[in-house]
Amino acid sequence: MRTLKTLLTGSVAGIALALAATGPGLAADALTLQLKWVTQAQFAGYYVAKEKGFYDEAGLDVTIKAGGPDINPSQVIAGGGADVVVDWMPSALATREKGVPLVNIAQIFQQSGMMLTCRKDSGIKTPADFKGHTLGVWFGGNEYPFLSWMSTLGYKTEGPDADITVLKQGFNVDPILQKQASCVSTMTYNEYWQILDAGMPADELITFKYQDQGVATLEDGLYTLEKSLQDPAMVEKLGRFVKASVKGWEYAAAHQDEAVEIVLDNDTTGAQTEEHQTRMMQEVAKLLDGSKKGMGYLAPEDFQRTVKVLLGAESAPVITKDPGEAAWTHAVYDKAM
Repeated sequence: MRTLKTLLTGSVAGIALALAATGPGLAADALTLQLKWVTQAQFAGYYVAKEKGFYDEAGLDVTIKAGGPDINPSQVIAGGGADVVVDWMPSALATREKGVPLVNIAQIFQQSGMMLTCRKDSGIKTPADFKGHTLGVWFGGNEYPFLSWMSTLGYKTEGPDADITVLKQGFNVDPILQKQASCVSTMTYNEYWQILDAGMPADELITFKYQDQGVATLEDGLYTLEKSLQDPAMVEKLGRFVKASVKGWEYAAAHQDEAVEIVLDNDTTGAQTEEHQTRMMQEVAKLLDGSKKGMGYLAPEDFQRTVKVLLGAESAPVITKDPGEAAWTHAVYDKAM
């Protein structure tokens, strides 16, 4: 059934593309999007926008490149391998300070899905109990929010007098299952459910959401390079891309079963399951809400909150200065909306 639907949808999309390409002034413009991670419902809106023909309608020929453990979006765009990347703001700002001038052009996720999930039998009841424990953390840019939080709590994470042991966590939850760590990093829409699927019941776990702890930083925004924003034609093209992407996300949130089906159709690895992606889509949809002006709008106060959290890491600062308005723009969003 899925294969037939995909063929039919592909045919319609192909017709739309052909019409767009032959219409006056509507030749399809190529654009490449690099995702932060592998094909999954975390990125459903982009796959939906492509599958439903929203990019075609916008006169765009969009290539979506899946990410993975060995793919750094900022390196990809710096090397010319993408026009836009999906990244977390802590990683993007740290990368910018190191010399790659990334700029946020739209903020899709309005809330953070990041949290620490801990074993209750470790004795941890509040963040004040983290001292002396081993905590699993993802690196490759994902460690920045964690380090900021630990600094806010007054914990040292390095050296012989470190208050906690930081375990460089792989992209799995084995450390908590095997009691190698008292807590591991999880996303509300992904790894937390992997723990439950592995047989650990929810009543044996305690979670600490970054959003609830007041240390949430912005995740899953769209970023491009400064030089792209110096070209009015590129800004206009990016505006069309953002508008079509938002339409894709709105459709995905309203038609979650269909969105999951589209994600699975685009998973060339065959690693994802319908059950897991359905749960992920349900949780991801919750992170889209909260914008005062509409999906994709970056509220300046949310940007400043993220910067404040990152600058607050006294022992291991993620960034050393406020990048100011140079690190974000509403020009693309305004063009889109």
